[in-house]
Amino acid sequence: VQLQASGGGLVQAGGSLRLSCAASGRTSIRFVMGWFRQTPGKEREFVAAVRWSGTSTYYADSVKGRFTISRDNAKNTVYLQMNSLKPEDTAVYYCAADHIPMGVGVLASEYDYWGQGTQVTVSS
Repeated sequence: VQLQASGGGLVQAGGSLRLSCAASGRTSIRFVMGWFRQTPGKEREFVAAVRWSGTSTYYADSVKGRFTISRDNAKNTVYLQMNSLKPEDTAVYYCAADHIPMGVGVLASEYDYWGQGTQVTVSS
């Protein structure tokens, strides 16, 4: 499975960005697709997740109401719409995928497949 993340950039506080994660290879309808973020010296932090099947979505408390995760099965692509961005959202954002039969996939250790990361910088 290959994941290609894109869409990062520099934005002012209060602005918006949309990240994309295109999946290819042996993807599965049973996959969970997740977004994580990481800043220097810190652990990779869960942001949001969605299952390829169904409509359930999951968010970290820090992004609820501001970020929206969605998927386009026909394009094998997952999106992260980020609104009302704050300087503390600055990080490298990674998409991840794996077959996670139970739970929502909030731990980075649950995922074997990762994209290359895309930098998001929010200026104050």
